[in-house]
Amino acid sequence: MNKTKASGLILLLSASLFCLAGVALAQEDAEGCQDHPVLSRMKNFFITNCVSSDFDSAEFYVTPEETKTVEGKKLNISYEVKEGVTVPSELQIRRNYINAVKSLGGSVLCEFDNFVFLKVVKNGREMWVSVETHDNGMTYYLVILETGGMVQEVTASDMLAALNADGFIALYINFDTGQAKIKPESQSIVDQIAVLLKDNPDLQLSVEGHTDNVGSAASNKTLSEQRAKAVVAALVVKGVAAGRLSAVGWGAEKPVADNRAEEGRAKNRRVEIVKK
Repeated sequence: MNKTKASGLILLLSASLFCLAGVALAQEDAEGCQDHPVLSRMKNFFITNCVSSDFDSAEFYVTPEETKTVEGKKLNISYEVKEGVTVPSELQIRRNYINAVKSLGGSVLCEFDNFVFLKVVKNGREMWVSVETHDNGMTYYLVILETGGMVQEVTASDMLAALNADGFIALYINFDTGQAKIKPESQSIVDQIAVLLKDNPDLQLSVEGHTDNVGSAASNKTLSEQRAKAVVAALVVKGVAAGRLSAVGWGAEKPVADNRAEEGRAKNRRVEIVKK
């Protein structure tokens, strides 16, 4: 073999190895991405993209006609099958996650077309899962949302300082979605309001509810007032005189952040206590 042919063969082999290395590299997980600790991937798949948020919302089908918006810690993962392997069917992928969720004591909420929606309840917390399959099993998308609101650490002293400085403080008391039931993780905030009022017997407060702009103005106003009244009722149960408190609902009329993003909407869903 002459030098010219040998050089050409070496270049061809080098190019082939470079291409193979590129394919291998492209089939590695996207930087910073990994499986959910409870629900791992299908065999021979890699992660092409992932997005996580400590507090966000997602919509899940509970029947083919009815959806529910759930808030909490959210993880989106996109998977793609590796080259040169047997590709599972879309049904096989969905069944894999159905079996995994059932093994955790969970159940199927709804399944139609290329979607399946699942739910696990454990230790008072919920994990909602949606699996969406595409391209005859070559790609699929996973959304996992674990309930638990944006938890605020605030003391009676913090509240008093804010009231003396600004006349109000915004509190992120979490409620069930679309309802006025205070979630257990927010009970400590209500406890601290009660301490504030008991330590300052002359203090009177207006409890004012606020929502984001999702839904109608009328329903948001009603919901915000119901939530304000729920806080007042919880304080009265703790021994605070009802005459020291009033409840107002503003709906979405007084946003403090941009409603176009979920982060902003989460900040707008709040209860303010205002010094009278």
